[in-house]
Amino acid sequence: MQKKIVSIICASTLFFLSSSYSKATEECFETVSRSVFKFNLVFDEKIFEPIAKGYSRLPQPLKTGTSNFTSNISNLLSIPNSILQGNFREFGHSIGSVFINSTVGILGFLNPAEKIGLKPTKEDVGQTLGSYGIGQGCYYVLPILGPTTLRDSIGLLADSFIDPFAQVTIRDKELLGISGNHLDYYSVKGTTAVNFRSENLTNFESLEKNSIDLYSSFKSIYLQDRENKVKNTTSSDDDWGNLDK
Repeated sequence: MQKKIVSIICASTLFFLSSSYSKATEECFETVSRSVFKFNLVFDEKIFEPIAKGYSRLPQPLKTGTSNFTSNISNLLSIPNSILQGNFREFGHSIGSVFINSTVGILGFLNPAEKIGLKPTKEDVGQTLGSYGIGQGCYYVLPILGPTTLRDSIGLLADSFIDPFAQVTIRDKELLGISGNHLDYYSVKGTTAVNFRSENLTNFESLEKNSIDLYSSFKSIYLQDRENKVKNTTSSDDDWGNLDK
């Protein structure tokens, strides 16, 4: 109970602070963020990239099935957020896609929902707050997790309370007789990240070679991607795929 109260107080405080930054995205701790960014680059070079390259060599059917599975789970978070945004079309796409892919699609490893026209977009609390007119707030970089903003940090915390998958894993709840554990949650999140990194090996290499200031380049890409997602204007042929992974 105390942890929940503290979380609510922290979220409320951050929400208030985010509102004060509604007009522009500024740096909170640029010097610290740049140091963390360098750490993340080393982590990526020594650990994450080699794993992603090994993953990329797996048979394509296995990679496709894994991507479908993790995407299906991430669509669970889109269901409550679509309701909060009042976007009932997306709500229908999300809940229909999850139901069909989890049953006919064998727990999501297949994607029959897409073949009948159900293509839900990924929605999270950060996007929901943005749809209410809350600005991104100041920008900074987190260890391992990477770029974020004050609004998206609030959203990340709130996501764990409304995401059905988080509820039955890291929140240790039971939903419709289904329960999991922390390992299930972090395994899916880790696999999702590895899949994204694998699909963007060329994009990362190109950005590293052609950027004068790699930190600023990543910042620009992240902020533009988040803004597009709030406005639901993200192009389906975006070279970077889904940056939320």
